[in-house]
Amino acid sequence: MESMKARLLTAVIGIPAALGVLILGEHFNWIMNIIVALLCAMMIFELLSAKKLHNNPFVMVPCAVYALAQPFLFIFGYELIALYAFALVMFFILIINSTKISFSDVSFSILGTILISWGMNSILLLPPMYYNRISLFFVLCLGVPWCADAGAYFTGVFFGKHKLCPRVSPNKTVEGFIGGILFGTLGSVAIGFVYSFVYTNAEFNYLVLLLIGVLASVVSVLGDLTFSLIKRYCNIKDYGSIFPGHGGFLDRFDSVIVSAPLVFFIGLYIPIFII
Repeated sequence: MESMKARLLTAVIGIPAALGVLILGEHFNWIMNIIVALLCAMMIFELLSAKKLHNNPFVMVPCAVYALAQPFLFIFGYELIALYAFALVMFFILIINSTKISFSDVSFSILGTILISWGMNSILLLPPMYYNRISLFFVLCLGVPWCADAGAYFTGVFFGKHKLCPRVSPNKTVEGFIGGILFGTLGSVAIGFVYSFVYTNAEFNYLVLLLIGVLASVVSVLGDLTFSLIKRYCNIKDYGSIFPGHGGFLDRFDSVIVSAPLVFFIGLYIPIFII
């Protein structure tokens, strides 16, 4: 019950702040790039902290620089060059510090940084194809997995009986998983309905929103379980404590990292708007 109260308190504080960012981002698209860059940097810091690597500047600095730069490099089409340069820098650091930094630590840092950066940056890729309606895709990429997570939590609390993956996340249940898909799908459709009043000159394809809701809700669980497994591996409970009831940034966005690229791929090949 205390966890539920903490989650509700976080929502009460966080939702108005998020709405303010969305309103500004709709008029000044570069604000969303800054937000994504800062989120990536914070999540990478939390991930490296889990393995006590954040205190090593040879690892932390290039990972942070890459995370902060990537949202802006996507704009100019330099993301692959940056990825290549980042990998070269990390390999060079591994070679000159082979006695102090293990190959597994460098691999962990590279993979985690790329996964977080590319997962979050996929939020920024669709708006240019859809007349720069950036707040819509920001809400869609974050809202669907968060609705699924909230639905899974409450369904699991009140109806959960069968464990979903007890070795990785003992509190997740099959009933919660099903409830999460239902709430995530409803959330996707609701987002389209709300934004139909914002974008009055476009009609949403609600079949695509249903598809996004179902698939993104399912995939979001994979992201949640993957980062939960990393926590078990690093022997920590949460990646941080900035959000009461939720943990750190990575605890809150782990599902988004994996589901946002799926939203991008669906929107890339199937029009979200009918007209």
